[in-house]
Amino acid sequence: MSFLEIDGRTVGYRLLGNPTLSLVVLAHPLGMSQAVWDDLLPMLLPHYRVLTWDLPGHGSSAAWLREEITPVSLMNELLALVDKSDSEHFHFVGTSIGGVIGQQLLGQASERLLSATLTNTGVVIGTAQAWQTRAAAVREQGLAAMAVDIVPRWFGPKACAAQPALVKGWNTLMGRGEAKSYALLCEMLGRVDFSEQLKGHSVPLLLLGGSDDVATPPATLNQLALCCGVGKPVILEQVGHVPSVEAPARFGDSLLEHISKI
Repeated sequence: MSFLEIDGRTVGYRLLGNPTLSLVVLAHPLGMSQAVWDDLLPMLLPHYRVLTWDLPGHGSSAAWLREEITPVSLMNELLALVDKSDSEHFHFVGTSIGGVIGQQLLGQASERLLSATLTNTGVVIGTAQAWQTRAAAVREQGLAAMAVDIVPRWFGPKACAAQPALVKGWNTLMGRGEAKSYALLCEMLGRVDFSEQLKGHSVPLLLLGGSDDVATPPATLNQLALCCGVGKPVILEQVGHVPSVEAPARFGDSLLEHISKI
């Protein structure tokens, strides 16, 4: 683990692999951490350098200091980490809110991207009211209390049956997060709408999701595909919201097939 100070706060990140290889940047979902990518690393590191990091108030990163978080501020944090790696161009992979960061990159910094892979995300995710309600509840109750209801929505029945401790483990990790940062990210998601910002770039784009994802179901990804002007997403059967945890081999195969062509 390494740390970088960005705008007065420390950000925890990992920069792994051979510096001469192309860089792949991995952005994790809300409430989780960069650990969601651990099972994917053995597939990536023989071929790519890899950068992962923790969102504000998540994992090893400090809490957000200002009163609002925007997709632009998250993108700028990512680009500061990429610049630290001395890479001008990179492949981007983002799940859920990580996919929102990817959409901001496509809209504003597509010249930096070798490719983009967006999973389990959408141009709009949920409703503004639902995110405001969650943000208020997190501020009042804390993340440990909220995790009991939120974490089971991340995973499909197959993953939960195969890994009985999966939900309990992520309950623990989410509960250790910083409530204000999480609430600010919820409020950001309630404002996000990329439906008019994703055409006109030439970045090779892969969209991927899970058939059992209740947070961003295949219909949400199909809408994203329409807004991007690309073909239908790859949908992994019997997978929920976090394919890098639930089906790393299948996810990794799709990802490597996509980025190895670039």
